[in-house]
Amino acid sequence: MTHKSANINIRNKRAHFDYEVLETFIAGIQLLGTEIKSVRASKVSLAEAYCRFADGELYVINMNISEYDFGNINNHEARRDRKLLLRKRELTKLHKKLKEGGLTIVPLRMFLNDRGLAKVEIGLAKGKKIYDKRETLKLKDARRDMDRAMKQ
Repeated sequence: MTHKSANINIRNKRAHFDYEVLETFIAGIQLLGTEIKSVRASKVSLAEAYCRFADGELYVINMNISEYDFGNINNHEARRDRKLLLRKRELTKLHKKLKEGGLTIVPLRMFLNDRGLAKVEIGLAKGKKIYDKRETLKLKDARRDMDRAMKQ
């Protein structure tokens, strides 16, 4: 069975600008029925989202999944905390790296896999300084200028 919605790919555009991503993981996400319907309609924002540990579990905080348009009284809350599903050894590895300090976990993108399941790509990241952000913008502009020159 193929899913026509398997091309859903929601990106966190600020993540690579604000953070230097050191390592990435693919995690499942625990969603309610109306949430997955909103995800299939691409009504998700990862812009202000981040991940945090609570009771040995990893949760994504502040991810906005808009309420489902055709939902009823049982519709979900848009910004609730959602549990991420990772293997135990991945969780312990992430927890150890966070304890070392200076690192954070940010969601980079959300997508549906070939079985139609919602997945979140998270990244272990280190915050960039202002001058690093300027350097990123310079590189981006230079790449854009080179692409323009190649097309002419």
